[in-house]
Amino acid sequence: MPYRYCSQTHAGLVRENNEDALFVQEALGLVILADGMGGYKAGEVASNMAVNAIAQDLGDWLSQAPADASDKSVRRAIEVSVEKANAAVFQASQHNEQYTGMGTTLVVAVFRQHTVVVGHVGDSRCYRLRRGQLTQLTKDHSLLQERVDAGLMTHKQAANSPQKNVVTRALGVEEDVVMDINDFTLTPGDSYLLCSDGLSDMVQDRQIAKILNNEPSMEIKARALVNTANAYGGHDNISVVLVETDPITKRRTLLSRLLGQ
Repeated sequence: MPYRYCSQTHAGLVRENNEDALFVQEALGLVILADGMGGYKAGEVASNMAVNAIAQDLGDWLSQAPADASDKSVRRAIEVSVEKANAAVFQASQHNEQYTGMGTTLVVAVFRQHTVVVGHVGDSRCYRLRRGQLTQLTKDHSLLQERVDAGLMTHKQAANSPQKNVVTRALGVEEDVVMDINDFTLTPGDSYLLCSDGLSDMVQDRQIAKILNNEPSMEIKARALVNTANAYGGHDNISVVLVETDPITKRRTLLSRLLGQ
């Protein structure tokens, strides 16, 4: 299935440095986004270490894997690469006083012929836009999400809480990391958005859906998402990766058959 990719990252209007890190390898269908946390520049170190380690390890595996490799094997490859990245970040934090306590959220996606495999740790997200409807595919590993799940607060209350940035899982903060990983069936015309909480904390889902539905190109959509987050204060770094599938793949396939191509 043909894909188109577009990414944008911005420091926002408050932070001096950008602790988000991105990696997109179109040939492998690999997208990685991380949002670092820690003391002075430690978050930036953690996110870049994680992204670089996963890009190298998982990228090597994907480049050598057969085209018909199962989704299960892809999931396992993601898990292994994330475990290695977690160990590297954790060890760096243990041996460098300036990096003590650093970590990073993470969302990684591998786009395949008919599925996308998505893994995440923390509150960086993956959304899907299908037939105009926006769905959050990942569930935040956060204190507020746990309270919502327990029925202690509503989604609206969580959206306005000052504790919205408290995550319950992150890569690199402990010796072991637990990630959620799932695969989803692709449909021609789908759009996927991977983002840091600098977007999702500032821009409501309905506004994200409106931008994705109404703007004419991927580049304009990505800029509009970042600009909207900044318009609402830009309190954090903002990173987005958009991936779109070809909406007329099935039509082209049928036409090719009719023409004998």
